[in-house]
Amino acid sequence: MHVLILGGTTEARRLAELLHGTPGLRLTSSLAGRVAGPRLPPGETRVGGFGGTQGLAAWLREHGVDAVVDGTHPFAGEISFNAARAAAATHVPLLALRRPGWVPVAGDRWHEVGSLEEAARSLPALGRRVFLTTGRLGLAAFAGLTDPWFLVRSVDAPEPPHPPRMEVLLDRGPFTLDRERELLDHHRIDVLVTKDSGGAATAPKLTAAREAGLPVVVVRRPPVPAGVPVLPDPGEAARWVRAHLGRGSFPVID
Repeated sequence: MHVLILGGTTEARRLAELLHGTPGLRLTSSLAGRVAGPRLPPGETRVGGFGGTQGLAAWLREHGVDAVVDGTHPFAGEISFNAARAAAATHVPLLALRRPGWVPVAGDRWHEVGSLEEAARSLPALGRRVFLTTGRLGLAAFAGLTDPWFLVRSVDAPEPPHPPRMEVLLDRGPFTLDRERELLDHHRIDVLVTKDSGGAATAPKLTAAREAGLPVVVVRRPPVPAGVPVLPDPGEAARWVRAHLGRGSFPVID
């Protein structure tokens, strides 16, 4: 049985680790190639896009894929919808592996928005020194803001367009609470902007912002394509795959 993992996240890499070496299972992890020097999972890997829905469907047929696990980032919406359409066209079972989103707690000052553009529009009323943790590919939404100063954290260096008043911090999680407290204090941050990526690796910034009483602009994640079953944990996804071995069909998830 051949399983394709659309990866690039900690959860997808963990799923590959759990499944690697399973008798009767061929495993291929696909990475988008947007990060230089990615952490490669065990097993076969491929890097780069498929060429949209039709390209992915052709790849599934050519390589005899029996199931696809979409373990991409919660905000990698295009590949998720391509995967849903390609899986439907090829009659290949598809599972979405999605870490749970963050949930506000007492003391949080969250401002939830639907897009990066809406986040940019909200900033002038919230602060002038911004800790921007939405990734290097979305900076164009903030490029027109000439008054605020931005601390931009990303794995790789961003390219234009981006805000004119900006300092870049190249770093990769997980991040500690003490480090996040230090960053907010040292750079005199008065507002945090983040996507609802979920997970523990980057969650300490939310705690640090809550402790400092700072407003947090949270971009809501896009929905999983309709009809695609979702599991939140790599262990559950691994059990879904293993349940198929020897059965000839994948279990249905309500």
